This record gives sequence, structure tokens and C-alpha cells, in this order.
Amino acid sequence: MLDPELNNLPQNVKNIHLISACGSAMGALCVMLKNEGYFVTGSDSGIYPPMSTFLENRDIRLKEFDPENISNDIDLVVIGNAVTKDNPEVTEVLNKKINYLSMPQAINLFFAENKKVIMVTGTHGKTTTTGLISWILESAGLDPSFFIGGIHKNFDSGFKKGSKEYFVIEGDEYDTAFFDKESKFHHFNPYRLVVTGIEFDHADIFESINQIQDSFSKLLKNTDSNSHIFAFDSSFYLDEVLSVIHKKNLFYYGKSSCSNFRYTDYESDQDGIRFNLTTPDFEKDVYIPMSGEHNIYNAVAAFAVCRSIGIESEKILTALLSYKGMKRRQELRGEVSGVKVIDDFAHHPTEVKLTIEGIKKRYQPKRLIAVFEPGTNTSMRNVFQKDYEDSFYNADTVCIKRPEKIVKVNESERFSHEKLKQSLNNKGINAFLFDTTDEITDFIKNSAKNEDLVLVMSNKGFDNIHEKILEILSNR
Repeated sequence: MLDPELNNLPQNVKNIHLISACGSAMGALCVMLKNEGYFVTGSDSGIYPPMSTFLENRDIRLKEFDPENISNDIDLVVIGNAVTKDNPEVTEVLNKKINYLSMPQAINLFFAENKKVIMVTGTHGKTTTTGLISWILESAGLDPSFFIGGIHKNFDSGFKKGSKEYFVIEGDEYDTAFFDKESKFHHFNPYRLVVTGIEFDHADIFESINQIQDSFSKLLKNTDSNSHIFAFDSSFYLDEVLSVIHKKNLFYYGKSSCSNFRYTDYESDQDGIRFNLTTPDFEKDVYIPMSGEHNIYNAVAAFAVCRSIGIESEKILTALLSYKGMKRRQELRGEVSGVKVIDDFAHHPTEVKLTIEGIKKRYQPKRLIAVFEPGTNTSMRNVFQKDYEDSFYNADTVCIKRPEKIVKVNESERFSHEKLKQSLNNKGINAFLFDTTDEITDFIKNSAKNEDLVLVMSNKGFDNIHEKILEILSNR
């Protein structure tokens, strides 16, 4: 086992190696550290674009896992949570007694220390809300630092080191590393904290919703008494946590008449959403270039946070109008022969439901064809069998990709894609099950028509199916 005495940042660090560096967050950390002047190397298993190319273009070359990668001149190793204690490089770190950190420890010690941390947590909406807050701060001239689990279109990046006092980060409840089973967000001390709601997720590490609530409860209890907490007003499991936690600077946002920041009367068009926003000192009709009621929640949360640090209301609203969004969040990838193809990160059943609702209301296609890859550790388990069956009711056709890694899940816990398909068919929704992405693209080639919309939902790369669909539609 790794020596806990070495789990810290040593002095005079020059060379840093990152184990499991091909993920989006670890890859971003590689570049941030290199930009700070450190010599950075990385490794992973099954190295692949776009992250491998992204890093190579910045003179950071990745190698396959090999104990020889842990050279004697390495001063510090950052260990991602995708590796286990049996990883050959981890064993070499142990043998050579090299100092090591987890990813959130490294972000905190290198970039968040001495900053005012604005952290967005919760089961849904973290990435978009973090992106909104970052853009509002940037537009207000506050030059923030940020670290987001996605590519911010306004910056064409998921990270930035700013010159001013704010550091905006997406706080994840997933565990930190094999040597630290606490949630990642416990490594930060938030000056402003958003909790977008709590639902069950991450079935591979949490056995029950109570365990997730316990982790959020610990975060909230440990948040400094002078910090401000902004909580979504329509989350049952979050309400249970907050009912036993008493904080003087707790504010609610959502659509409840009792909330400090609330919205009413929303309507959508192809360009966005209009709604009425009411705050303790402000009431006005607001327009945002986004779709779906869930994005109103995200925008109201961002407004509340930014108003609390003194940004004028009108400056916030101006910034919201120029927000371009996050890649893979309701991102229009292209349109061919009247068929729109949209990419979204939705994978939890609540996200699937809200994304389909929002997209259908905004674009009003003749048919909405939902293409879904349930590839997460949770979506491959039957814990959400019934929930997924109820999530697609606004779709006209559903194409389900059977994930290859599902064989790693115990058969008694395994999600049944056949049951999902049959249930949707029983509800009058045309559902189909496919083994490969090529089968899906062939199906869409033969069935998609003018004014249809293809909505691809996955938190994986999905074999670049979005571009394949656009290409096959162009060539048919």
C-alpha cells in the first residue's frame, strides 16, 4: 500500500507524472501543470484521440502503463481514480517512495489555494452551471480561473488560469482515488457552494441514496459559516439533508414561491427560453440561448451566485445572452437534408427525460429519434430499469446501443436492454436494439426524413457516431 506520509506536495517540484492521464479532467490538469512550467509526462491504458492528440499538440506525450515510466527524476506523481492499487506504475511509485497526490488534491494545491472557490455540486447540471458562472465572471472583467468537466465554447477550453481571486470548479461526488474513498468535492473549501439537487447515481461505489446524502451532508456541515450556499428548491433528498443542517447563509433557487431566487412563466422558441426572474432586489423578464426547463434552474443558480459576489444584475443578464454553452450539452453538430443531429451528455434517466423534453419543445421536429448508449457503471445496472422505461416518452423512435462492457456486471444486477425495448414498444414508442454504431447509422440512413431530429445521448465517445450520421446522410 502507498505510504500516507508521502501523500503531499514536496518542495522544489520540477517533474510531474500523471497516471491515467487520458481522461478529460486528468488531461486538462496535464496542460495546466505544463503551462505553470513543470515538465509533465503521462500514461494510460488504450491511449486514444481526442485527448491523446490534444496533449501531443502541447508536447505532452502519453505512454501505455509501464513501471519504466516512473523514472528516478520524477518528483511527484498524480494518480487518477481510474487506476487500482495493482497498477504497475503505482507499485513502482511505492517502491521508489515518490510523493503522490490525487487529482483533486493536485488541483487544490496548485491552483485553488489562496483563491475564493466557487464550487458547483449535485447530481445534475454541474457542468453547465459551472460554465455559466465562469462566463459571467469573465464578462464582468473578473478574469476567473476555472476547471470544468467539459469544453466551454466561449473559451474553447475546459480550464483556465485567471489573474483574479475566483476559482470556479465542478465538484464531483465520485470517490477521489483507490487510496482515498472520500468524494472529490471534500478536497475544496468553497466560498460559494451550489447544490443542484441529489439523486441516486454511481451505483458502482454507492450502495444507497443514504450514502450519497451522507457525503453531501459532510460537505455542507464542513462548509465555512461565512460561505454562501445555494440549494435547488425541488430536490427531496437534498431537502432531507438540509433539514438537519442549519446555515445562516443558505439561499434557495428554483420555482417555489418561497425561494430567494425563482422563476415563473417560461416559454421556448428555436433560439432559447424566456422566463420571469424574481430575486430579493430584482424582477425582470430574462432570455437565455438554451433549451429545457433544467437550464433555467442552471441559469438562476448562476445568477444567484454572481449577484451574491456583487456583479450587477444587468451585467449578469448581458453575459447570459452571449453564453455559447458547453460542448456535448444540447450541441447542434450539424444538419443534412433537413435532419438535425444534436449531441448531449445525458445518461442518467432524469437527464434523458429533461433533455428530450427540452429539445422537443425548442425544435418541434416532426420526429425525434433518440440514440442512447447506456455505458456508465450505473446505467449498466438494473437499479434504473423502470426509470429509463419512463424517460423516453417524448421520443418518437429510440435506438439503444448495447454496451460491450455490460458483461463485467454481475448478471443479477445487469440492466436489461431487451426489457427497455419491449417496454417502450408497449408504450407505442418505436424502439430498436443494436450491437454496433454502424447498425445505428445504417438504420438512420434508411429512416431519417426531412424535419426529423436525431438526439444522441451518451457520456462516452460513442465511436464518433454524430459525425458518422452526418456523413452517411450526406452520401445517401
